[in-house]
Amino acid sequence: MKIAIRGQLPAWLWLRRRLLVSMVGTAGLVLPEGVLAGAPGPAATIRVRVNNYTQASNAVLASAEREAGRIFGEAGLTLVWLTCPPSHSSAVQQDPCHEAPQATDIILRILAAPTRNEFQDTVFGFAVRPLFASVYYDRVVRRAIRDDAEFEVHFILGCVMAHEIGHLLIGSNGHSSSGVMQASWERKQIRQAVTSSLLFTPQQARQIQVAAQMRTKLRAAVPRCDGAVEP
Repeated sequence: MKIAIRGQLPAWLWLRRRLLVSMVGTAGLVLPEGVLAGAPGPAATIRVRVNNYTQASNAVLASAEREAGRIFGEAGLTLVWLTCPPSHSSAVQQDPCHEAPQATDIILRILAAPTRNEFQDTVFGFAVRPLFASVYYDRVVRRAIRDDAEFEVHFILGCVMAHEIGHLLIGSNGHSSSGVMQASWERKQIRQAVTSSLLFTPQQARQIQVAAQMRTKLRAAVPRCDGAVEP
């Protein structure tokens, strides 16, 4: 079973241009695929904005978020989850979902199966660096049922979420022969997922920490619209 990475970015017109230009143009934020030199600094935090376009319940998503957060916590990174409705109401001006994404933000979409049959059924999601990750909830459910793990779907979904978010921090070629970044997931990997045994490797943990720290520094350096810098 493949977890593929696609490189086609939709027209996200609301994305602030200065953020994308800064993130893509900053050396080291789009990290090299190999081992990063240097010891990681203090622990960093990444905020994940979750947009659910499926019938997945809040309880399932909350459990999946806890599992993904645990996996990243083992790698030395804290994830803060922000639930954003698919359509944002302009009535709540202070809603953080209305804020332009910062360098320390990641946008995670929970999707049903693709409308076109251009992907294989074994593809669980994709990532578009540096900001967007998507997972196919329906395919996760089908795989859980096939492997007699229907009641543990939140564990599998959490691992898929961690995998795709991991690609945003590690790189599109960040697959490994073990752990949550394995490219092919068979019954063995599903069993590891439901027993909380899929983690990042030590090398990947170092890459994740360095990437998160660089995003934090970039966020502090990017001026706000009023000319000030981020706190």
